[in-house]
Amino acid sequence: MSDTIENVLILQGGGSLGAFGCGVYKALMKNNIKIDIIAGTSIGGLNAAIIAGSKGDHPERELEQFWLELAEGSTNLNSPFIEWLSGYPLPTPTLIPPPSPLLHHSVTPTTPTSAHPATIHISQLRSSMSFYNSALYGNDKVFVPRWRPEFAFTDLQYFTPAKWTYLYDHSPLVKTAEKYIDYNKLQPSGKPNSRLIITAVNVLTSEPLIFDSSKRQITSKHLLAATGYPSYYFRWVEVEKGVYAWDGSLLSNTPLREVIEASPVNDKRVFLVENYPKKCDSLPDHLLEVQHRARDIMFSDKTLHSIQMSKTITYYLRFIDELYHMIEEELDSEKKEKNKEKLKKIRTEYKKISEQHGAEIKGVHYISRDEQFPSLRENADFSLDTVKASIKQAELKTNHILKDIKLS
Repeated sequence: MSDTIENVLILQGGGSLGAFGCGVYKALMKNNIKIDIIAGTSIGGLNAAIIAGSKGDHPERELEQFWLELAEGSTNLNSPFIEWLSGYPLPTPTLIPPPSPLLHHSVTPTTPTSAHPATIHISQLRSSMSFYNSALYGNDKVFVPRWRPEFAFTDLQYFTPAKWTYLYDHSPLVKTAEKYIDYNKLQPSGKPNSRLIITAVNVLTSEPLIFDSSKRQITSKHLLAATGYPSYYFRWVEVEKGVYAWDGSLLSNTPLREVIEASPVNDKRVFLVENYPKKCDSLPDHLLEVQHRARDIMFSDKTLHSIQMSKTITYYLRFIDELYHMIEEELDSEKKEKNKEKLKKIRTEYKKISEQHGAEIKGVHYISRDEQFPSLRENADFSLDTVKASIKQAELKTNHILKDIKLS
């Protein structure tokens, strides 16, 4: 328990869904909200690293430029070919918003409204084509398939695919980010824009790995490890001798608990970005929607227990403190002297517990991405329209939420 309140931004993973976090941060900056700690896993960790270690004075601009650059590596899917496949003419932009599954979301959660069938159909088709294009050919700014001919000269297992443990090289993602990150900032004496915490998991022991800029130098190797998601067929990374790491979302896609453990004294106001919504309005209609909903549940925020525990511990610490003062006041001078050592021991133990677990969460503000047209392939859609729409949706939603928050 302290007089200091830290603003914390938590960024979930989710592939191309990470563009939503970019829009949230832009809105926070426009509203002059300084972020003291930023934590993320997977693509959320990469977003966090760009924000904390940006080379320029405007990390929100650099983060947006990073996402636009990722989109440049994606094939342009706004073509007559999609019109031919869909059986519908492409919607006119002035009459119907650009056909992106993220553009038609309202600022606040609502039940889906009726939409032109062409809009829905083409949105889903564009998302699918972006996914399959990425799967076959990669995205030079994000990841490239291991079967590309140029790897024949550098990959010792190129001609023995039965031994492969990954299909895609995701180092281009980190190389793209390096243009925007000053790694000298991401160390204990580096003065980052915000304290950075990113997470990974030990492949051999299943133990969490926490990379904290206030305790160690964070490098591109740590970012590569934090984004190495095996279900995307990305590889593990040896972060230190004998320690092999995968994407931290395998354990938790919402690293709030790690923030509380890393900064246990100062009270916190948390802004939590949800790429995978916890709630939906209706049951799935078919197997693809079943899989989509199951995926959302697996990666949704599960930190409610951590928040409740933090509040419970804060309550008990206050209770203990009140009891201590009451006992001290009730004892007369003679008894107080006799029990001086016992009282001192109790006070020492209380102080120790308070310093280790005294942080109180003053509020958690959830900023959730809406899904009017769910798709299992949406987190591999790096097309320019989708990225821009996701950023815009996040800005609008964050601004809407901030209107009702008292930050004093």
